[in-house]
Amino acid sequence: MHSPSVVAPPHASGSGTALRVAAALALPSVLLLVLVAVSWHPLMVLDGDIARTTHRWAVDDPELTQAFRVLTDWVWDPWTMRALCTAAVLWLVLRHSAWWLALWLAATCLLSALLQQGLKAAVGRERPVWPDPVDSAHYAAYPSGHAMTATVVCGLVLWLLRLYGAGRTLWRAAAAVAAVSVLGVGATRIWLGVHWPTDVLGGWLLGALVVALAIASYDRFRGPGELR
Repeated sequence: MHSPSVVAPPHASGSGTALRVAAALALPSVLLLVLVAVSWHPLMVLDGDIARTTHRWAVDDPELTQAFRVLTDWVWDPWTMRALCTAAVLWLVLRHSAWWLALWLAATCLLSALLQQGLKAAVGRERPVWPDPVDSAHYAAYPSGHAMTATVVCGLVLWLLRLYGAGRTLWRAAAAVAAVSVLGVGATRIWLGVHWPTDVLGGWLLGALVVALAIASYDRFRGPGELR
């Protein structure tokens, strides 16, 4: 019996485009990392001003703050995103026998998590501290794990949908959900006072960079015309 395989639609490939996107993201990602690592004063002042303002709003609006806690702790939590990644891996294996693509997806998410934790340890940035906190979080602040994980998983899922020829309506709906999730989780982390704004920006940039590099690497190493 012929083993299931899927031919990538013409618009799904694009290692050259992915590499160009990665190159465009690399400079701001590295620059922001360096500025945060050396505690560049103008950036730290801006971070503090925004964080104090949003924290004041969070204290003054407990109902919205509680809603944001539910979203950040359950809907957009990194473990929720990892569960979505696991579901995608199982779908690839069980429905399409796409073992190589499933392995690539799982490895990308794992490497993203390792990169995130390595940078947190290397930068060692302290989280905001408030006399009247509305939430708490552990480990170092930069980059935001919530923002980076959501960006990586949502970006890869969108790419998979495109690769498998998802219809325009489905893809646009998924893109809208992904955009709300990525932007929303970043906003909740700042609102709840557990991250500086640049932590979130760094998470977004690094997550997008990981996605671009992963897509470029897959297009480079996959079998000709097939998803395995």
